[in-house]
Amino acid sequence: MDLAIQTRRSAWANPFSFASLFSVFCIFITTDASIHFYHNEPFREVGNAYLLAGGSEGLLASLTYTSLSDTRIHDGRSYIRFENITFQRSKAAAAEHKPMEYSTGLVQVVIFEAVDRDNIGGSAYGGQRAICCTPDLAKMEGCKKGQVIRRRSVTDINWPVILNVRFSGNYLTAMLDDEVSITKTGMYNLFFVVCDPKLNETVMSGKTIWKNPDGYLPGRMAPLKNFYIFMAAAYLCLSIIWFLQYLRFWKDILQLQHCITAIIVLGLFEMILWHFEYVNFNDTGIRPVVVTTWVVTVGATRKTISRLIILSVSMGYGVVRPTLGGLTSKVLLLGITYFLASELLDVTEYVGTINDISGRARLLLVLPNAFLNAFLVVWIFTSLSRTLEQLQAKRSSVKLDIYRKFSNALAVTVICSLAWIVYEVYFKATDPFNERWQSAWIITPFWDIIAFALLCVICYLWAPSQSSRRYAYSDEVGDESDDEEAQSLTNGKPRSELRLAKQEKNFGDDGAPLDQEDESEPEEGKRE
Repeated sequence: MDLAIQTRRSAWANPFSFASLFSVFCIFITTDASIHFYHNEPFREVGNAYLLAGGSEGLLASLTYTSLSDTRIHDGRSYIRFENITFQRSKAAAAEHKPMEYSTGLVQVVIFEAVDRDNIGGSAYGGQRAICCTPDLAKMEGCKKGQVIRRRSVTDINWPVILNVRFSGNYLTAMLDDEVSITKTGMYNLFFVVCDPKLNETVMSGKTIWKNPDGYLPGRMAPLKNFYIFMAAAYLCLSIIWFLQYLRFWKDILQLQHCITAIIVLGLFEMILWHFEYVNFNDTGIRPVVVTTWVVTVGATRKTISRLIILSVSMGYGVVRPTLGGLTSKVLLLGITYFLASELLDVTEYVGTINDISGRARLLLVLPNAFLNAFLVVWIFTSLSRTLEQLQAKRSSVKLDIYRKFSNALAVTVICSLAWIVYEVYFKATDPFNERWQSAWIITPFWDIIAFALLCVICYLWAPSQSSRRYAYSDEVGDESDDEEAQSLTNGKPRSELRLAKQEKNFGDDGAPLDQEDESEPEEGKRE
């Protein structure tokens, strides 16, 4: 395969350049692993060319330059390899040529770094930007009519790379087997381009292999493999400390502490699964749909249970009320809805994802997930405020102190989350072509880190101990408070009659307040 190089540079600069076309290309990326497979993929008309997007990944420069026949995974080489790439044109297009003709059709393979996107395509007299060379552009740019316009990169005259694949005679197919070494770290993009309108019905099959020096993981995902090792170690340390306390005071364990145990186990399991999923991806270049779906399902389950437990604790479950009463069905319905939204979002974002450019479908799924999270935050803080009022009215100092620390932790978590969302929006808005891919990997792990930090706070506040029962629901809290809480959370209007009854209950006949917490202490001591 010959390398087509156009050498003359343009005397003008288009402010939109290749950016607008490149944004359109990214929508059509359809691959399912770092080994990108293509099955009769059609070309799509964009401007005056027909395009097929082949992939986009962050690649590190090769560390060594060994033989091309070396098939080891961790050989230090970085490359894009084409294997059994087959272009098939229509019978009508092939029938127009004689068997002995040399070149009867051209397909060009374009590989360029994101920073060099302006070096592909051109515009005559300030008009619409074109990818293929036109007669006017041939005079201005010195390009060849009917081929992709290419100008040399400032940093490397051999880039962008264009490989020409030609049809011969009246053959229906043309093939490509080649390899392009990556000598510079960057975000690389691959497109197959046809400039001849007669080849508009061409389809392509085969595969391309994108490899980094240490394996098949794309550059943005590579750091996550080690990140999940540290997260698994953190969850393991937390689980050891928790279970030691759990076994030591197993006779005094509360229902809430059972739920916390489930979250710790699910978190540890999820971090281990993520690590092995990335290890398998790095070593094989393939990301099985079933395995990744299983991993994101465990994660969605953990996130859903965590949020429901925080909501239940905020309502005073196990502390000022024995059950959620009439709110149980509403909490469960919210949990099921959140699980489905989170599962759908994670499946879209991770299952089959290999390219370092985010899919556009994710933007539509973020909205319902964000709405549910916002609704949960409002409900949690509303319930927490009601619970704090009840504890303060009963002068339950121990429980009140725990809930104040819990509310402070939640407030810090929400503030950090909002700040990170703003940063994430700014980061993506200012980096539309993922040129800062080497630092973009931290955006996703942040949510795992903050979730783990909040879990540590909860474990500290509700750790198993001999006095665990002191923090549990006491008999002096009547059914009336449950009814009031349900009425408050569902309708937003507490019943004044219940408030009046509560106030009368807290005062004696002579008008002096009764210290109910002190009266209940002997009973709680007996239970201990």
